[in-house]
Amino acid sequence: MELRHLRYFVAVAEERHFGRAAQRLHMAQPPLSQQIRQLEAELGLTLLTRTTRRVDLTPAGAAYLERAREILGAVEAAAHEAASIASGRRGRLLIGCVGSATYSLLPELARTLRTELPEVEFGFRGEMLSPDQAAALTDGTLDLGLLRPLPTGNSGLSITHLRQEDLLVAMPKDHRFAGRRRVRIPDLDGEGLVIHAGSGRSAMNAMIQELFDSAWIRSHITHEVAETSTLVTFVAAGLGVAIVPEPTAALAVPGVVYVPLSGTPGVELVAATRAGDESPLLTRALAILRGLSVAA
Repeated sequence: MELRHLRYFVAVAEERHFGRAAQRLHMAQPPLSQQIRQLEAELGLTLLTRTTRRVDLTPAGAAYLERAREILGAVEAAAHEAASIASGRRGRLLIGCVGSATYSLLPELARTLRTELPEVEFGFRGEMLSPDQAAALTDGTLDLGLLRPLPTGNSGLSITHLRQEDLLVAMPKDHRFAGRRRVRIPDLDGEGLVIHAGSGRSAMNAMIQELFDSAWIRSHITHEVAETSTLVTFVAAGLGVAIVPEPTAALAVPGVVYVPLSGTPGVELVAATRAGDESPLLTRALAILRGLSVAA
């Protein structure tokens, strides 16, 4: 038995006429009648009763029609699903974000992905430090990461530049620099710093340490934290100042002001995927992400 036998039978059963069914199937009537007889012979059942004017279903034929429709529907659904996956319009994607992207880019990204790829199941993990994302990409628990370039390199990852972000100094609203138009790294000499975790756990930590080293100033770190929201909250509590990417300002915490940091090139935001991962879904997601980053 082949699928064409089921299609032929369904056409005859629905048309109740071999001639009309043959026209619907774009074939001659004699071969159609022969195929139906072969199907009945294989089943050992009479599915149809034939007269000169019409064709009727036997009780066995009525039951077989219901199951044949289910089978053909399942085959069609399987083909549609496979085509959707192959075109990148269906599947599952888990995305990680560093803190500043969590509060600025991620909400718009999530809305756009759900609008443009409604059949895709998306998962999001915000407030992930860059090295943690790199490890999760490598072991397969993340598919796409929004992170900072790692000081140790990006071995095993494919990197797409998204944008360059200016740096700000987050400080308590009553800080002596709060009314300035900008500050420089030398101005922060002796200031208590709230910073993301060190010891290789944060790309921002390494970059900020390099800024201070280049200015021949020793950083005075008072607190190390894992999450950007905690970092800004500590600033609001007067526990120090923090150097953050410009999108962090979207995290509006009462008692904190943001002043531009001059004399620095800013910090890069990149998209990272596993090297060699060329899934159509990932390609579509990256295209959407690049479009949002350019628009921003």
